[in-house]
Amino acid sequence: MIERYTLPEMANLWSEAYKLKTWLQVEIAVCEAQAELGYIPSEAVEEIKAKADFDPKRVLEIEAVVRHDVIAFLTNVNEYVGDAGRYIHLGLTSSDVLDTALALQLVASLDILLQRLEDLIQVIREKAREHRHTVMAGRSHGIHAEPITFGFKLAGWLAEVLRHQERLKILHETIAVGKISGAVGTYANVEPRVEAIACQKLGLKPDTASTQVISRDRHADYVQQLALVAASIERFAVEIRNLQKTDVLEVEEFFSKGQKGSSAMPHKRNPIRSERLTGMARLVRSHAGAALENVALWHERDISHSSVERVILPDACTLTHFMLLEITDLVKNLLVYPENMKRNLNCYGGVVFSQKVLLALIDKGSSREEAYAIVQESAHAAWNKPEGNFQDLISKDPRVTEKLSPAELEVCFDPQQHLNHLEEIYRRLGI
Repeated sequence: MIERYTLPEMANLWSEAYKLKTWLQVEIAVCEAQAELGYIPSEAVEEIKAKADFDPKRVLEIEAVVRHDVIAFLTNVNEYVGDAGRYIHLGLTSSDVLDTALALQLVASLDILLQRLEDLIQVIREKAREHRHTVMAGRSHGIHAEPITFGFKLAGWLAEVLRHQERLKILHETIAVGKISGAVGTYANVEPRVEAIACQKLGLKPDTASTQVISRDRHADYVQQLALVAASIERFAVEIRNLQKTDVLEVEEFFSKGQKGSSAMPHKRNPIRSERLTGMARLVRSHAGAALENVALWHERDISHSSVERVILPDACTLTHFMLLEITDLVKNLLVYPENMKRNLNCYGGVVFSQKVLLALIDKGSSREEAYAIVQESAHAAWNKPEGNFQDLISKDPRVTEKLSPAELEVCFDPQQHLNHLEEIYRRLGI
């Protein structure tokens, strides 16, 4: 991922040095397991642990000759260890190291993402609590529908992010899996007990039935879950963009001192962060498609997945991390304009209250078809006209006044009638 969207916290986990560090962790854990079972001298393991090291530049130099990254790494490690190095990688195949170490990287990345997701949860909950009674127009098809509150809108976001939190916790179990089963996964040269001990030392569980690799459905699941998180962030960002339109202006991204919106038009305050998040979500989704294609490998393994994963796994983690921090800060500092929400809600004389008038007429004995036609007539007469006033028109319609008193009609235009049960939703979410 380019530096512009890479933050240090995640960048460290996907650096070349960190990757090689996890490779060494796996190799040492296997050596310790083999020593515990009596397959190699414990003295040799202590010497390996004391001397083992690597130089990323030197590894690349060796790889340029041998054309094999794991062999290059082992060659470099043995340059530090000496004779005891002959016990390193004993009975293993490259994928034992690569896939088990990759699990360590993915688990560490997921831990960070879960922390950042928790930050987002708290920010949304606080903003929803702040605006639980801020009334605004609900919209369907982009058209004014019935009253809601901005807190209710945010409650929907909160529920969605909480679901992501549960999914990522399950994913933690799915991806925290290692394999030390040798070539084609039959344990021919390293017994299952070595795998069990080594994985326990690394905080992983042995894969149930690995081939020469850990099956890539796990990794596809990982990237798909990140794509889902990104999709939700995009939904929030698109909502902010729509509500920030000049003719709506119910919310607005925070505009810092000295910030400029346009090189040509000084008045512009553009939702650039929300637009950035929308674009990033497209990237993460594209990585999910590539991860799915990685599942179908030839027989017990090939390396068609390898080149893909070198790009999509660090990029998906890095992008999702950036997106989580960005949307958290965006929501935390979001400018909310209740007066504009009230103005838009009452546009054209409160046409958004049409269903309440409809139901009141039905309750007084009108057929649904008759009541619908009466209400629609006044609503459409008021719609999209500068002087349009639905409440005024409906209040003067004799077909309405003969059934509804002024007080009964006034109740139909009370936004609170639409909000009485929102407390139940807030209660479920702890808002």
